[in-house]
Amino acid sequence: MSFQRLWAVARKESLHILRDPRSLAMAIALPVLLLFLFGYALTLDVDDVPLAVWDQSGSPASRELISRFSGSRYFSVRLFSEGYPGLERAMDTREALAALVIPRDFGARVASGRPAVVQLLLDGSDSNTATIASGYASGVTDAYSQFVTVRTIHRTRGAAAAALLRPPLDLRPRVWFNTDLESKNYIIPGLIAVVIMVIAALLTSLTVAREWERGTMEQLISTPVKGPELIGGKLLPYFAIGMFDVFLAVLMGEFLFHVPLRGSVALLFCMSGIFVTGALSMGLLISVATKNQLLANQLAFVTTFLPSFLLSGFIYAIRNMPVPVQVITHVVPARYFIALLKSIYLKGVGLEVLAGEAALLSAFAAGMVILANLKFKKKLG
Repeated sequence: MSFQRLWAVARKESLHILRDPRSLAMAIALPVLLLFLFGYALTLDVDDVPLAVWDQSGSPASRELISRFSGSRYFSVRLFSEGYPGLERAMDTREALAALVIPRDFGARVASGRPAVVQLLLDGSDSNTATIASGYASGVTDAYSQFVTVRTIHRTRGAAAAALLRPPLDLRPRVWFNTDLESKNYIIPGLIAVVIMVIAALLTSLTVAREWERGTMEQLISTPVKGPELIGGKLLPYFAIGMFDVFLAVLMGEFLFHVPLRGSVALLFCMSGIFVTGALSMGLLISVATKNQLLANQLAFVTTFLPSFLLSGFIYAIRNMPVPVQVITHVVPARYFIALLKSIYLKGVGLEVLAGEAALLSAFAAGMVILANLKFKKKLG
């Protein structure tokens, strides 16, 4: 391999990028835009759930219960008096995602120490929000129920009986790595992997196909430039752009989304370099195989975005997928890169823990480079 010829191809590709502002804009501005949009729009946090309350009791006990929902940051309470038709209309118009119905005898039952029942209605058209809101409501009502029970015992039997009523097990959960359970702290690292995978493959998927469509590939073939030199020369400029995109993504995660970066920055960029190399080589492989820019662009998008978004563990836990789908996820490179990023960002661990994912990611990059070179030689033949 001649490094002089490789550098000449890299210089030629760099000049083409600089003379095409659209490609340069797509390479730099698009990742930033995607991270910005997805980072703010894609969230699994459920806060400020609109809660409609129909208080038929109007008692101090019901007002105390309502105040507990109002005091929670998870609910935005609004009182309704139109009955079930009003609650149904509120849910139909998305004015409320949940409704609390307090019966007429609620205050009397609480005062007498008898079991009191309240009804929680949930909008099942948004099952994720409904499930989470149900858990939040259960927490509020459980705390209220314990408060009422202890207060009743205090009034009737004294503090000793109240102490005996307390549960023998006192569970005090503590969350590690993501103390406040903010979804952005694990979505942003995964999002970086998805965006870089898509952008890198899209960039190089057009390079060789463009040469074939413009008729310049025959000129390159007639020169002393060999296949590995051509592939390597075309990869170098886009590798620099891809690493710059990673740099921008890390800056956005740190200063815009405030995601904690607890691990090694050097390890982060090293693993990113391996991943970018594999993604770029995959795009080149697609470009060599198709010889058509439109087809290459579409194929690159389908083979990168959908698997990276759905089958990498970015949003949906892989262990919850059907077994055949779990098997397929092993060939999705973003799966390993996302696991690396989340561990580096949130856990601060190193290669002593992440050696397996790093090895598989390296195997992906090496395999894509080898396949791109073999496919290019086959096309020439």
